[in-house]
Amino acid sequence: MGLPDRGSRCWVLGAAVLVLTSALVDQQAHSQAQGSSGPVIYSAEVDSIIHPASARYMIDTIDRADAANAALVVFTLRTPGGLVDSTRDIVTKMIAAKTPIAVFVAPSGSRAASAGFIITIAADIAAMAPGTHIGAAHPVAGTGAIMDETTSKKAAEDVAAYVRTIAGPRGRNVQLAEQAVLESKAFTQDEAIKANPPLIDLVATSLDDLLKQLDGRGVKRFDGRTETLHTASATVVSIEMTLRQRILSAIAHPNIAYILLSLGTLGLTIELWSPGAVLPGVVGGLSLLLAFFALQVLPINFAGLLLMLFGLLLFALEIKVTSYGLLTVGGIISLIFGSLMLIDSPAPELQLSLALVVSVVLGFTAIAAFLVRLALASRRGVPVTGAEGLIGERGLAIDPLAPGVRGRVRVHGEIWSAIASEPIVDGGPITVTNVDGLTLTVRKP
Repeated sequence: MGLPDRGSRCWVLGAAVLVLTSALVDQQAHSQAQGSSGPVIYSAEVDSIIHPASARYMIDTIDRADAANAALVVFTLRTPGGLVDSTRDIVTKMIAAKTPIAVFVAPSGSRAASAGFIITIAADIAAMAPGTHIGAAHPVAGTGAIMDETTSKKAAEDVAAYVRTIAGPRGRNVQLAEQAVLESKAFTQDEAIKANPPLIDLVATSLDDLLKQLDGRGVKRFDGRTETLHTASATVVSIEMTLRQRILSAIAHPNIAYILLSLGTLGLTIELWSPGAVLPGVVGGLSLLLAFFALQVLPINFAGLLLMLFGLLLFALEIKVTSYGLLTVGGIISLIFGSLMLIDSPAPELQLSLALVVSVVLGFTAIAAFLVRLALASRRGVPVTGAEGLIGERGLAIDPLAPGVRGRVRVHGEIWSAIASEPIVDGGPITVTNVDGLTLTVRKP
């Protein structure tokens, strides 16, 4: 067995360093929590779409806080929304947690929309920084498809009832919470705190300001119990995503998902063009599997996805079918419209970058044009093998030739039976004009 090459050793070493670094960070956080004599507060930042990866991160943080008997968990939240199922998992864990949970929408300029709004009002402590807003929690189809009126109403009523069951026991404004779902209303920090009853508990400028305001404050838990928080001298332990969670969260970004989908389809297409290449097929298959994970999380319009795949299919057919560029043009148009329709969401964070779409389309166009040029060049080339390769070749007559008289000629070092429409002397030069089985038609050069 040979030794791994330098590239493989570097890759393995890099992966080991990442895993070791993640383990050391976790160990440091654990040691920090265990070594503190006073109260411990776990702090985690959630800056992503609410999907299975971010849900796992929040649930794991709560589990670790419960195991360490922490005084409080603070989630600094900024999100455009996400999946209802992942939101329900998070809220269920927050309600059942032994540790009080605070959700802080920050920094200024951030928002907790849609799923983020539900998570905020479900927390024991809901806080917002100045210049932030929450709300706009009307549900949409996970596929991005437009729901019919009945289905949309049923989904909205279901989420509205869910929000009411959360906001009521928390003592928050049930009517405004319901309007955020049914009417897609959003609220600034002032509107949320000044409502009667309020939607949130505090407005804080920073995490330190939040902890200062929470010190000595009584918190009513979901089950009716009241706890007093002691945060003035607490040790704040920052919890980071694990390596696995960071990778999965990054993959779920619309631009990353789009790149993976494009690379995956291109890789499999190249593998079909050149069977046995192996590497394009492996990379393409892996990219597509990762893309499908991301597309499961994102609000995808299946019409856009099918248009993209159809455009790539047209690029592939251009190699096999003579269309003089029509298939390539159709593929470009299909790819552009499919890319623009792929993500169906009004949230800017969920939109594909136009620069990325243009770059991918131009890249595929350049590849398709290059392959089409190679295909056309091969078709226009002069045959050099087989019977067609003999036409135009020169040789010598072995026997005298005359109209109606068959003789022999030597071409390419081979002896052929030949006929001619004009007299050719023995040893005279000849040029092949046609091939009929094993008989050549020749003439004088």
